[in-house]
Amino acid sequence: MTTAKSSAWLTLIGIGEDGSMAAAGRTALGKASVVYGGERHFELAGEISGEKRLWPSPFAHVYDALEQLSGQNVAILASGDPQWYGIGSSLARHFSAHNMTVLPSPSAFQLAAARMGWALQETDCLSVHGRPLDTLRAALYPGARILALTSNAQSPAQVAALLRSEGYGRSAMTVLEHLGGDRERRLSATAETWHAEVADLHTLAIDCVPAPGHRLLTRTSGLPDDAFIHDGKMTKREIRAVTLAALQPHPGALLWDIGAGCGSVGIEWLRSAPGTRAIGFEPHAQRRDMAEQNALALGVPQFELRDASAPAGLTDLERPDAVFIGGGLTANGMVAACQEALKPGGRLVANAVTLEGEAVLMSAWQTHGGELTRLAVQRASAVGGLTGWRPLMPVTQWSLIKT
Repeated sequence: MTTAKSSAWLTLIGIGEDGSMAAAGRTALGKASVVYGGERHFELAGEISGEKRLWPSPFAHVYDALEQLSGQNVAILASGDPQWYGIGSSLARHFSAHNMTVLPSPSAFQLAAARMGWALQETDCLSVHGRPLDTLRAALYPGARILALTSNAQSPAQVAALLRSEGYGRSAMTVLEHLGGDRERRLSATAETWHAEVADLHTLAIDCVPAPGHRLLTRTSGLPDDAFIHDGKMTKREIRAVTLAALQPHPGALLWDIGAGCGSVGIEWLRSAPGTRAIGFEPHAQRRDMAEQNALALGVPQFELRDASAPAGLTDLERPDAVFIGGGLTANGMVAACQEALKPGGRLVANAVTLEGEAVLMSAWQTHGGELTRLAVQRASAVGGLTGWRPLMPVTQWSLIKT
């Protein structure tokens, strides 16, 4: 085992609402020639001997400014734990971990869980600070406990309205203001009765309680077809569940959803694991609009939709972990372009309902191997006064893991 010599010159110091910080943080602050932070952080920290610099606008300018200070003692003041929805993750994309020392204080999530008496490992911690509020929709289920960082004083009322619209109006909401400081305050009500005025700086706790008879939309693959706005041309529920199983979503993975239609496959991919990403390629404006509405309604507003056809629209993009071809299969060079783009170990899944599409998949299977499967589904429905089976169009599916 070798031990590398530390070259850290940038220290991230977590500070509490009461001005508290780790002893090492106070020492680093005293040695810093330049200190970055917000006005509130400077007030909380007290006397600072180094040059104080407020965050620039736009914020992205700070990276070049910090680069110019490389090798000097530079400190950054941040709320709580800089690595948990804080500036630490942003800086880590620009500077090596060897250049940084992180000295966290208790995070807002830790303090809120302590006040609520919730086990943090059993609580969903997320942020809607500067992010679409619709993200909350995918986190709702009976009994869920959610801690959320919010944007401002208007956020709790907006969250209450969202909960009511999703059938979770009976959920208990608790706003925890200025956690750890002398202005700490707690306000509670249900989403149905929420009307309080709160401070901008707070953490929101939600104890989810659905209305009786509420239909659960799980994050497991195979949402009901009527959970989506669509024009009839979509990957149906049973086929979609099999398709997602073949695509093998995992945290952080990127999907290309080609011929996205109403977005059902891409949306279920995004709901299936944290940090997943998806790009949908759909040249028809009406279907893109449906996909955008579905993504918002199902809590994945990060679904990126492009007015593009494949394979022409697949250039200059990050290589995907998985590709689903749900439309345009017979376009010249489609399978080859998708297979070439995949990362090693990536999954390619293509579905066909036409003879022409099936011929493409048969050829691909004979050439490249993988698995070729015929999927047939029948659903019970009324036949006069009785009940019978009505078949859906059979689907041929080809799947391949790139070696």
